[in-house]
Amino acid sequence: MGLNTLITTLSIDSQMRQLFPEKVSEDDKLIEYDALLLDRFLEILQGLHGEDMKDMVQKCYELAGEYGNPDGHGDPEKLEELVTVINNMCPGDSIVVASSFSHMLNLANLAEEVQIAYRRRIRHKTGDIGDENCALTESDIEETFRRLVHELGKSPMQIFEALKNQTVDLVLTAHPTQSVRRSLLQKHGRIRSCLSQLYQPGITPDEKLELDEALQREIHAAFRTDEIRRTPPAPQDETRAGMSYFHETIWNGLPKFLRRIDTALRSIGVDERLPYNVPLIQFSSWMGGDRDGNPRVTPEVTRDVCLLARLIASNLYFSRIEDLMFELSMWRCSDELRARVNELVFSSRKDAKYYMEFWKQIPPNEPFRVVLGHVRDRLYNTMEHMRQLLAIGKSDVLEEETFTSVDEILEPLELCYRSLCSTGDKAIADGSLLDFMRQVSCFGLSLVKLDIRQESDRHSDVMDAITNYLGIGSYREWSEEQRQKWLLSELCGKRPLFGINLPKTDEIRDVLETFHVISELPPDSFGAYIISMATAPSDVLAVELLQRECRVAHPLRVVPLFEKLADLESAPAALARLFSIDWYRNRINGKQEVMIGYSDSGKDAGRLSAAWQLFKAQEELIKVAKQYGIKLNMFHGRGGTVGRGGGPTHLAILSQPPDTIHGSLRVTIQGEVIEQSFGEEHLCFRTLQRFTAATLEHGMHPPTAPKTQWRALMDEMASIATEEYRSLVFKESRFMEYFRAATPVLEYGRMNIGSRPSKRKPNSGIESLRAIPWIFAWTQTRFHLPVWLGFGAAFKSVMERDPNNLVVLQEMYKEWPFFRVTIDLVEMVFAKGDPRITALYDKLLVNDDLQYFGDILRAKYEETKKLLLKVAGHKEILEGNPTLKQRLLLREPCITTLNVQQAFTLKKMREGNKDLPVVHSKSRNSAAELITLNTTSEYAPGLEDTLILTMKGIAAGIQNTG
Repeated sequence: MGLNTLITTLSIDSQMRQLFPEKVSEDDKLIEYDALLLDRFLEILQGLHGEDMKDMVQKCYELAGEYGNPDGHGDPEKLEELVTVINNMCPGDSIVVASSFSHMLNLANLAEEVQIAYRRRIRHKTGDIGDENCALTESDIEETFRRLVHELGKSPMQIFEALKNQTVDLVLTAHPTQSVRRSLLQKHGRIRSCLSQLYQPGITPDEKLELDEALQREIHAAFRTDEIRRTPPAPQDETRAGMSYFHETIWNGLPKFLRRIDTALRSIGVDERLPYNVPLIQFSSWMGGDRDGNPRVTPEVTRDVCLLARLIASNLYFSRIEDLMFELSMWRCSDELRARVNELVFSSRKDAKYYMEFWKQIPPNEPFRVVLGHVRDRLYNTMEHMRQLLAIGKSDVLEEETFTSVDEILEPLELCYRSLCSTGDKAIADGSLLDFMRQVSCFGLSLVKLDIRQESDRHSDVMDAITNYLGIGSYREWSEEQRQKWLLSELCGKRPLFGINLPKTDEIRDVLETFHVISELPPDSFGAYIISMATAPSDVLAVELLQRECRVAHPLRVVPLFEKLADLESAPAALARLFSIDWYRNRINGKQEVMIGYSDSGKDAGRLSAAWQLFKAQEELIKVAKQYGIKLNMFHGRGGTVGRGGGPTHLAILSQPPDTIHGSLRVTIQGEVIEQSFGEEHLCFRTLQRFTAATLEHGMHPPTAPKTQWRALMDEMASIATEEYRSLVFKESRFMEYFRAATPVLEYGRMNIGSRPSKRKPNSGIESLRAIPWIFAWTQTRFHLPVWLGFGAAFKSVMERDPNNLVVLQEMYKEWPFFRVTIDLVEMVFAKGDPRITALYDKLLVNDDLQYFGDILRAKYEETKKLLLKVAGHKEILEGNPTLKQRLLLREPCITTLNVQQAFTLKKMREGNKDLPVVHSKSRNSAAELITLNTTSEYAPGLEDTLILTMKGIAAGIQNTG
């Protein structure tokens, strides 16, 4: 297998090995990687729990593998055998088995990531559009530049100028879809590193043995770590988790990526580097700022996370400045720098701080070190100031001794850069100093800019309290025209609107105190103020008025978020009404940001209708903005799953309507996608490259607009799909009852994967259920209903009306990127689905009088799949993507086992039987101690933990949570 006698598969029995798929190419190492990790895991499992337990895990794998035969039919009897094995497990063994398969799937993910990195290095791409990691369509930055120059006729300087004016803002959010604990993510990173190094050429036998030992140690440590979060994370915990990616990968990854841009520019003849202050990549965050439906995000939390981010930023700068002091040891400098050195030496205080390095006063003949030493002193003060504010709310460090603006840090760095260039040392200037200047320019003093998000109704509540207090009526009862008239009169006036005597509920106090926190903290801490469920101009004006009343000196830009289908349809008219207001146009200075929500629109109308309405809404919004001479920036609220707008980044950007990006893109990076995008430096590099290359290509070579005939067909299909989707999901009176019975949606909250409740309003229906648990529940049962429901009815209707429409649809698939991406993603979801597993959930969990729902839906599933293949011109699912098909086959037995375990565990939990029969443990070292980890469960021992482990494992296997 490439590592001589070290790499063996003695722990994997021959029958298990036979279930592995074949290689898809000569350079395919995935099977090797997967077999090695699986072998090491089974050895550890046997060492900890005995041979009987290992045999049980292998038996489950084999039965599930034979049941889920690659021909798609399988042997139903094998499922019955698997059911028998799982049903006869004692509680402790059930936990061990669920944990084993969950870990095996996480290891499969790591093997896959190492394979992807290997293929990227050798530039081998074999995948189809739906498979981002191997897609033929995905370009690296050099390929994009070359294609723009040689195929599309763009000049190198046009590319250079476009990059200087391009901005991609990546917004990290705390959406609760990262089901893996940070403790495990760190161990996974070390496993990935060991596996990569094991297969490096030129490695010695001793190094192989040491790496193999390290690999086993990390796998062992991961298996011995409790996978389950025993308490929900606080918003501050989510922030710390999110911020960890900055010091672990993004901090170093950004300058490396920008350096690659410089190299790629040289390859097309541009002998000039990107200016250090070009905002090509920016970072923002919702962690600690997104309070929409999350009562745990309080004003105090927002204050804490802002200070924490500033503390992290100053720490990063402080650690970097000493490296620069070592590097810039030159004595020759410009007169300008020499004058600054003399000034600093003359004014330096006697009580200089003592550091690990350069702790004595730096002599004047080391001018760069003198200047950087002064920067270091102020950074130290800045760190201490932030630390004290965070700890006790006040600081004895004077603010004038700290950095209060990013320009104050950049000014001495620019001085050093100019000096080096003027003395013939530009090569040195363009090294670490340039990297540091780019880091400071990107991250600023705040590390990330925090967005604030709140629901429009909460602002209306505040306005209603104010108008009632003033005795002028109820704001809630006013028409939109009355609201606008009053808001504008107050915005144009100067008198305070209310005083300290305003009667406040807890909710109103929370809104107002949030604005006070914004006013008190440095303005560079914040980005946008986003209004969810925005429908009218008054929603925006109300926030503008609240910012003024709470004395926000530098008001945040206000961004309406349009989410549901009806809101997207009416968004252009709402924006036109807003732009027609003179006061508002003067306020925004020719720029406006609008956010469009992929998750709630998909939950509201299904994937097909939502995707088409999002496409049309962007076109219309851009038209409105152009009419008023305003530059519109679209903020895309995409989730990780296909059902929530997820999918390959590169193609998602290239399939956006023409004229909607124009070198400016803002997009959310949510939940588990943060780890997939930034978990390792090479992942970070690839993420920055994808966004930059695709945004550049869309701006310089926009996609062609769809034909009139295609638009008409899409309008017709979207209407049919919406009716099909809503007639079932919203109009069938007992559908919610079926959904709750057939899926683990009621148990979703037990995973403790986020601080936010799963519903906006308790005790209500699907309307208030958040999109994440809605998608999560259907993903767990392998049915993915929100993604495909509606497609089949739409295809069938237009083909029956006119058989020639099949030809038109096939033409759309071949020629229109938007339609191609939409269809390919649904095909990929079908590859991950299994209606036979869904039928098992129904059989075990759904009452007889609701079973008809499952029968109808599974028939629709099969019909939709057949029609989709016709449109794509494929004979079978994923026929053009052998790599993805191989990866799914490797996972299938593990996921199937977990599905069976989950279904039976749900049945036992819902039956409420606390006295389960005693079954002898197969574990040599009794697994009974695992039951004691959960001390608060109201269910029979082991059931709740088994359920949570199956949820985590299936999420890892499907590679999406919600």
